[in-house]
Amino acid sequence: MKKENQVSKICPADRLNSVSEYYFSRKLKEVAQMNAEGKDVISLGIGSPDMPPSAETLNKLCDAAQDPNGHGYQPYVGIPELRQAFARWYKRWYNVDLDANKEIQPLIGSKEGILHVTLAFVNPGEQVLVPNPGYPTYTSLSKILGADVIYYDLKEENGWMPDFDVLEKMDMSRVKLMWTNYPHMPTGTNATPELYERLVKLAKDKDIVIVNDNPYSFILNDHPLSILSVPGAKDCCIEFNSMSKSHNMPGWRVGMLASNADFVQWILKVKSNIDSGMFRAVQLAAATALDAEAEWYEGNNRNYRNRRALAGSIMKELGCTYDESQVGMFLWGKIRDSYADVEQLTEKVLHEARVFITPGFIFGSNGSRYIRISLCCKDNKLAEALERIKKLNK
Repeated sequence: MKKENQVSKICPADRLNSVSEYYFSRKLKEVAQMNAEGKDVISLGIGSPDMPPSAETLNKLCDAAQDPNGHGYQPYVGIPELRQAFARWYKRWYNVDLDANKEIQPLIGSKEGILHVTLAFVNPGEQVLVPNPGYPTYTSLSKILGADVIYYDLKEENGWMPDFDVLEKMDMSRVKLMWTNYPHMPTGTNATPELYERLVKLAKDKDIVIVNDNPYSFILNDHPLSILSVPGAKDCCIEFNSMSKSHNMPGWRVGMLASNADFVQWILKVKSNIDSGMFRAVQLAAATALDAEAEWYEGNNRNYRNRRALAGSIMKELGCTYDESQVGMFLWGKIRDSYADVEQLTEKVLHEARVFITPGFIFGSNGSRYIRISLCCKDNKLAEALERIKKLNK
């Protein structure tokens, strides 16, 4: 007979000790509980576009989903129509030539790409360079997979750009990957040709792979750039791109990576053992979205410009300072010195004004005196958040 209250001897894998539950996973549970209690929290936290894709994209999805032969497993490399659409998109907007058959790998979102690339290039105990501040998943997945994370500083006084003098002097004999993300999240710092040229040179000098995560280049940005436009970049760089931000398709989970044919094949070897191809109708609809004209992107950005102005007013009401030149779907601001720490502000705003704003420390220690406001919120809700914060300050 089984003993009552017997303590299980089953334990999780040791790798879970290196990470904690994703901040947004934890905090959004709290927000959901507050909403269940009738507190009506306005969330300015997650960067999940709330506008729909183009009508042509939705129509293509519906039509393709009716195909009785379109519901089976799809190629691990993605269907030709999608790879060719990504190649056209890169040529049109970034002036980068990509071989649709060999140099492009569709992904089920960029987050899975971080997993696949790390597995393909990094052995346990080897090192990866991660920006501070930066996307938390670069750190968490690297740790789960047994890599040693080495942070490189991004600071406001350097324009949130890497300090190449420091990087060039660093011992990188054990470094395999360097994660970069421009336009940068969370700071909104835009890419420049000079930045990409220096990164490619660093990769070649140090025999490392630069992985540039590039999902924000179409948001409030007139000149999208790709690191692959630098001559020789394909030899040592991988670029991620995503339809989540650029085409309002976060829940569709459609992304891609591009690089030289060898790198793509190594990554495919990992990917093909982990997942299968996306639903054919989703891929065909994504291909349609990629052929959007400039007017569609401009219409999307008109909405973001209106929201950006409201977010700027919220920043000023909170006494925060920010750089007007930021691009992307967030606004990053520095808190007043009078606050002991950033959570003193964000928790006050959450519980007294019922507005959720992201504290910058979740992106790294260099974000500890900053907040981030998402523009993925309807204008009327942003305006209401502003009014609530104004009342808070009276």
